[in-house]
Amino acid sequence: MLLVYTHKITPRLKYVFKHICTRILGVEVSFTTTIEEFIGHDSIKMSYTKQQLGNEFFIKSHDILYEQGLSDIEINVHDWDNTKCFFLNGDKSHIPYDIFAASFYLLSRYEEYLPHVNDEFGRFSATESIAFKYGFLNQPVVDIWAYKFRDKLQEQYSKYKFPQRTYSISPIIDVPSAYNFRMKGLLRTFGGTLKDLSMLKLKSLYDRYMVIFGFKHDPFDTFKYIINKQKQTKHKFLFFFLIGAYSTYDKGINPNKKGFVSLIKQVADYCKVGLKASYFAIHDPVILKKEKLRMEAIINTSLTASRQSFSKLNLPESYRNLIELEIQEDYTMGYVNHIGFRAGTCTPFLFYDLDFEVQTPLKVWSYHLMDYALLQTKSLLDKKKVLNEVIDEVKKVDGEFVPVFHNYTFSESDRWDGFKELFNIIIESTNNE
Repeated sequence: MLLVYTHKITPRLKYVFKHICTRILGVEVSFTTTIEEFIGHDSIKMSYTKQQLGNEFFIKSHDILYEQGLSDIEINVHDWDNTKCFFLNGDKSHIPYDIFAASFYLLSRYEEYLPHVNDEFGRFSATESIAFKYGFLNQPVVDIWAYKFRDKLQEQYSKYKFPQRTYSISPIIDVPSAYNFRMKGLLRTFGGTLKDLSMLKLKSLYDRYMVIFGFKHDPFDTFKYIINKQKQTKHKFLFFFLIGAYSTYDKGINPNKKGFVSLIKQVADYCKVGLKASYFAIHDPVILKKEKLRMEAIINTSLTASRQSFSKLNLPESYRNLIELEIQEDYTMGYVNHIGFRAGTCTPFLFYDLDFEVQTPLKVWSYHLMDYALLQTKSLLDKKKVLNEVIDEVKKVDGEFVPVFHNYTFSESDRWDGFKELFNIIIESTNNE
């Protein structure tokens, strides 16, 4: 067990030390403000405070972990070997940066509480983040810093054996609409027909009625293919089905349709199933609760995981609503059009509520790549290169890679040409682990 001496034990300090030491490095950590207890500890230990006590392993502390609320923090990003970091420490510290303060800044999403410009859907944009501005969005810096800290600590405690973790994947299958033409009802089918005619989309019109009359397979119905892929790997896929009401933003299937319900049940036999909260449920806990209960009735078990429609997050309200409904896991945090690490980590972490200064029980799986981000890369060869680069970054720190694909990504549409192959690369990336 690692013992940390500090002048003051705060919720922020306990939160970030536990993420770095326990979740990433697999080492239990405890804290003391008593010098005698620190001196008497006969295993690995360090001090995290303003002044070094003696010749112990020491990291000079930044004020952020001892503050409450938000303040105007000056961030100066510097190069550090093959990565970047901020909160420079000076010479006396065993590592040149306060990685705990920097990690807290990224994990708590501190910058998302500060004034910023949202995109057209009211989302925090990648371009607003310090990770994008200073060119480290493509690295899980929190995990990289944790490994640097471990290596330095190992130099001082050469006999201590750190546990080894292994690279893993958690593929997400997002299902905003299970079918393109099936189960849409008379009004929506009629509206779709008129739209096809007005835009002279004759192939779409032909496909629509071939599917409706049972002569063709619905292009969005790729579930058999995905389940077969699930059978090839021990890593569980997570399906998020939209079961909210039809609206301007959400155009899913009516959850009262028996065929749709039986599809969700069938998928739940092989994969984990969560709720894709509708656009209006994001802001309305009453709608969210209704959707949660509806999904629980379908899967016949308590709902543990959710994902917000359009990957929209309003911190801290979005997460407080999930906590209120005892939803334990969220998979919303990430950027739709940018590949990278929004919270700076590829290790699931607990949400820290900056307003209440408390670590919450909600576990956040930040996703690192959405299929839409790969559309910005032109050739399949380039897509493969970009995908392999992000996988390699996660592998370097034995992290957990979380990609988001949609059910229609596996269709025969020209737009998604080659994406089955990209998904295979993700599945096969665990073969040597």
